[in-house]
Parts: sequence; C-alpha cells; structure tokens
Amino acid sequence: MNKVRLPRVDINLDKIAHNVEQLVALYGRKGIEVMGVTKTVCGDPTIAQVFVDKGIRTLSDSRIANLKTMREAGIEARFVLLRTPAMSELDVVVKYADISLNTELAVIQKLSTEALAQNTMHEIILMVEMGDLREGIMPEDVKSTVRKILQMRGVRIVGIGANFACFGGVKPSPAKMNALSQLADDLDTTFGLDLEFVSGGNSANYQWFSTCDDVGRINNLRLGESIYLGRETLEREAIPGLFTDAFTFVSEVIETKVKPSAPYGERGQDAFGNTTTFTDKGLMKRAILGSGLQDVIVTGLTPKSDIEILGASSDHTLIDTKNAPLSPGDEVAFDLDYGALLSVMTSPYVAKKYVIATQELNTVS
Repeated sequence: MNKVRLPRVDINLDKIAHNVEQLVALYGRKGIEVMGVTKTVCGDPTIAQVFVDKGIRTLSDSRIANLKTMREAGIEARFVLLRTPAMSELDVVVKYADISLNTELAVIQKLSTEALAQNTMHEIILMVEMGDLREGIMPEDVKSTVRKILQMRGVRIVGIGANFACFGGVKPSPAKMNALSQLADDLDTTFGLDLEFVSGGNSANYQWFSTCDDVGRINNLRLGESIYLGRETLEREAIPGLFTDAFTFVSEVIETKVKPSAPYGERGQDAFGNTTTFTDKGLMKRAILGSGLQDVIVTGLTPKSDIEILGASSDHTLIDTKNAPLSPGDEVAFDLDYGALLSVMTSPYVAKKYVIATQELNTVS
C-alpha cells in the first residue's frame, strides 16, 4: 500500500458518522431536521455519503463546484446553494442546486428566467436579516418581496431562514427565534405558502435548542462545525456525546537543531509584514515542520503532544520540541479549529486520508 504523503489530514469517518447520527436524533426530538453543510470539506463525496447514510436528506454548500462534484459522484440528496447566487453563475445554480438561499429580487428574477429556459422549477429560501448583518432581507421588506416573487414563474418559495454568529456574533436568542417563527406564520397566513423550511440558524443554535421547551416554527438547522468538530459555535464548547477529534492534521519534521530562542541581528518585518516581539529563553531545541501558512491556518492548530508552536512562514512551521525526542522524518499531529480545518481541506498541498477505526472511538462526556 502506498504511503500517504505529508502534510495530511486524517479524516475519521466513523467519528463523523457518529456525530451525524447523534445530532440528527438530538434535533429530531423537537422536530428539527438537520441540513448538512459540506462547504467545510469542499463537498467531499465520501463525507457527503456518510451524511446521507446517517439520515441527512439535504446537503448545502456555498460553492457550485462542490454541488456539482457531489451530484456527479452519485450522492442522492437535495442540494442547496448556501450562499446568495451571483449573477454570473445563475445557469449552473439552476442546473446543480435544487434550492438556493436568496435575498435579491434582481437575482431571483434572473433565476426565474433561467429556470424557465431549463424547463425546471427552482426552489428558494429567503434569508431574513435578524441582526448578524451578513445576508438577509430586512424583516419589514419580506412581505413586499414575497408578493413580487409570487408573480414570477420558474421559481417557488419553499422557506425562510436566518443566519447567526457568523459576521456579527449575534446569538440566536429565544426572541430572535420567536420573531422568525412569527414571520413564518404571517407569511403562510397572508400568502398561503405552507413553508417547508424555517431554517433558524446553524451550529450556534445548540444553546438555544438545549434550553427551549418550544422551538416554534423552526424546523431546520444548517450544521457544519458541530458535525465535524463536535462543538457549538458561540463559546466553542464541546457538545456532550460527540467527538471533537474527527480530523487530525499531521506534518513531518524536516529539521531539528538547538538554536537561540530569539532572533539576533538587525530586524525588520517578517515575510507577512509583521513585526514580532520575542522573549529570550536561551538555547532551545527547535524543529521545523514541512508545512506552513500555505497549507493550514497555523494559529488554529493545537498540538496533540507536549510541544509549542513558535510561528510559521508560508511553508515552514517552527516548534519548541521541549522534551519530545523528535528527528527528521517523524510525524507531529494536531487538533484543528474550524478555520484550520477549512484551510487544510481547501489546500491542494494537504493529502486527505480516510480512517475507519471504530475500536478507537471515545466521545466527549
């Protein structure tokens, strides 16, 4: 068997499957369906199939290329474009996405035209601005927007949704969820919509869900990070019963030397325009890993062993090895936060290795 090159990310499919199964069951107890977010893993068909196998029926991604990849791989699901469509891509939006999130009437009008040209019906979820100030129609403008869309052919409104804790860090509070539920009721009553989706948010909704007795009309959440990393996204606390280590970044030692702990000589900016302050700790056993900022957001890595990350350039990461007996060729493993995971899955320089190791599974209690 060929050895997987380094750096690499080890992807434990069993742990992902466990997290999906647990979250589908958890939210399902209150009538909320999970929409699986695949943008973090670039629409990886192997991971997408795990989602489907464990009960997720709708997959969402912000990149049309990823939706295309999953469709062509034979993944059987409803596909949602998770980002407001760009005017330049409407033909492929209609071709590869069953549903798209929308906020702009001009875009929806063009979607209508394109759907008619392709002899299909394109479904849309209208995103409502609830305070986080990313995408969304202002609440007071939703009714007039719906009224105009209902006069268009080729498109059908199937839901409304809101985004939280992405740009502004605004929490999906009970008041926000109640307001979205009331808006759904109002739209159904006024226009007879019978909305299929009332998508209340994302992995940030865990605290709200855990403490509310009545979820109202909220029947859908778009989950990515809580599946991949087993965490909610307001405080990054681990969700009980889920794995937080389904992904592991592994890099190779390419140099070990005893060197001073602080640079010496006249100094200017580093390669990225930073001026860094160093503490002189005397001589230090340092190692260099064969990966850097072109491979991973290094600040999002947490070593699995007792070493310390000192910093990184584009293709080198420097570590204080402390007492670890590292030599060139040795592997060093790290846990990842969301940003680091996104970067390694996106980087063409990081190999992807699937791991199935049920016997090693240990959840966070």
